[in-house]
Amino acid sequence: MGQLLYNEDTYKIIGLCMTVHNELGKGFNEIVYGDALEIEFIDNNINYSRETIYDITYKGNLLPHKYKADFAIDSKIVLEIKAISSLTDAYIKQTLNYLAVSKLKLGLLINFGEDSLKTKRVIL
Repeated sequence: MGQLLYNEDTYKIIGLCMTVHNELGKGFNEIVYGDALEIEFIDNNINYSRETIYDITYKGNLLPHKYKADFAIDSKIVLEIKAISSLTDAYIKQTLNYLAVSKLKLGLLINFGEDSLKTKRVIL
């Protein structure tokens, strides 16, 4: 069996998400979890950009609306955070579309809205 894509990076990111979830619990809006994660990324020297904007093209035309990733980690992982009752296939498909637009290969879909943190690796 092969090595998971960006295994060490994802392990560290998920660990920091767990730290945030353990501290804040469930019930806040996504933006609050994003703010807390940003502190964790800074404190742990994680190279990230927040609300990274990616262009979307259709038949060679640049669309006026853009995709805004919650976080792009080290220019290789899209991190999408949610604060909902449960993740559905629609969020996985959405993350796949974000990966296609960003040209990145790995997405982490994290849900802070449940009793325990839920994570999903999404690979393009």
